[in-house]
Amino acid sequence: MDRYFSTDMPGLLFARNTLIASVLGLVPLLILYIALSPGFAAHLAGGGPALTRFLRQVLTNGLPVVFAVNYVGFFVFAAIMDKPTAARSYRMLIAVDLPLRVAVFVLLHAVIYVLSADWFGSFGGSRATALRVVAPTLARSALFGNISGVYLYATLLAALPVYATVFNTIWPRAAAYRDRGHNLRPWLAAALTCAAFALAITIVARLFL
Repeated sequence: MDRYFSTDMPGLLFARNTLIASVLGLVPLLILYIALSPGFAAHLAGGGPALTRFLRQVLTNGLPVVFAVNYVGFFVFAAIMDKPTAARSYRMLIAVDLPLRVAVFVLLHAVIYVLSADWFGSFGGSRATALRVVAPTLARSALFGNISGVYLYATLLAALPVYATVFNTIWPRAAAYRDRGHNLRPWLAAALTCAAFALAITIVARLFL
């Protein structure tokens, strides 16, 4: 992570790496979503307006949202890791990063929905309607019940190497922990952190449905 995301690197390179990470996290979940949606793959295979609308949704909503959320997360990570700091700051990064990602995710959805109403006539061309559907749409996304769920969990996937790096930094580097088996500990901790947060937002989402 330090190699690909640092505050010392050129902005365009940082953005390029963020875009690559975003696509790598987004594509597998898009495939999974299509596979889990009955008849959706056949619907898209027919091409025409259905495929066009799907691609437009991904390119004008999904990818920009995932990229922006990841950019914020990676930049905060780089800003902290590029400076000698106390382990407490690294722990704070984990506590702050996931809520920050969700906050940016919600805000960007609201903005994009309003712009979609203006530019594409979505939501009947009504900004008010666009804003009203944000909360129930995002609640269902936490349950992977719509395509916004793909975008949400793509940002969580991108957070895995961030947390693994942080856990690897704050844990003691004693010789007993350097064998291959224990090298998996930071990744396991990162996966459990993301899973716990996903469970939390799923429970919250159920309260809105």
